[in-house]
Amino acid sequence: MAPKLLVVFGATGNQGGSLINYVLNDPVLSSEYTLRGVTRNTSSAASQSLSSRGVEMVSADPFSPSTLTSALSNAHTVFGMTNTVYDTADFGAREYAQGVAIADACVAAGVSFLIFSTLAHVSEVSHGKYTKVEGFDAKAKVEQYVRSKSIKSAFFAPGGFMTNYTGHMGPRPTGETDEAGNRIYAIASVMKPDSLIPQIDIEHDTGKYVGAILADPEKFEGKTLAASTELCTHAGIAAALAKKTGRKVVYKQVPVEMWKQFLPPVGANMLSEMMLYIDEFGYYGPNTKELMEATAKVTRGKLTTFEEFLDLSDFKLE
Repeated sequence: MAPKLLVVFGATGNQGGSLINYVLNDPVLSSEYTLRGVTRNTSSAASQSLSSRGVEMVSADPFSPSTLTSALSNAHTVFGMTNTVYDTADFGAREYAQGVAIADACVAAGVSFLIFSTLAHVSEVSHGKYTKVEGFDAKAKVEQYVRSKSIKSAFFAPGGFMTNYTGHMGPRPTGETDEAGNRIYAIASVMKPDSLIPQIDIEHDTGKYVGAILADPEKFEGKTLAASTELCTHAGIAAALAKKTGRKVVYKQVPVEMWKQFLPPVGANMLSEMMLYIDEFGYYGPNTKELMEATAKVTRGKLTTFEEFLDLSDFKLE
């Protein structure tokens, strides 16, 4: 049987890139699928690197739906995703439009199976209490849209990215020093110290989840994978960062209005409500732990814990 064409959106990013790496390195999936990566810029170093590994790279943009026609030509399976970009006040509506464009293009192209990167519908799970988490809701609405179409589908719902804590949510100097004169660092949020947040090593583990769907699409049709390795607390994350760096790292819960001052103005309400929602209702809703445990049983490969993620990184603090 001839290999099936798998088209991967976000091919040069964390999710798409992880999936492509996984398929290329898996002897079964690499024989069942050929790969086409979708990116906005095929001349980038990341795109050229994938091309050198045998991935067909094409330029397309869901903001320009007409560009999707050729990108999906002859595709059997598609991994689709959207990014939340706080560039304009209507970022949620624009993200939803991107997802709908991908879904419509898949249907028009006769794609057999669509795997879409989704998230919880915060407005619905919270019974209307939190309505500004537009990045989550936009993806959830796209999922609902996909389910209303005739195309076969499954869904990948990643948890919080571990990379957040070595990046924009990472430790910041408090202005204090310990007994040895070293800086003391803090990570801050509006969440309680013992609140549980699902975490995923998005770069290394996305493929282990989505690869399970590719290996047996009929088994996962209509299913959503709660893709997270473990439930972490901010206090636990701070302790792991301290162990990794040899510096004192603490967690500080701060008032909502104070935290908003450190966020991008367009996304401040969304990000603060997102944390409050997780605090109160759970990332995937009331059954977060059970959903994660069920998903972990069907993945292909060992999942990466937060401490293992840090061990693999070169993260340092002065």
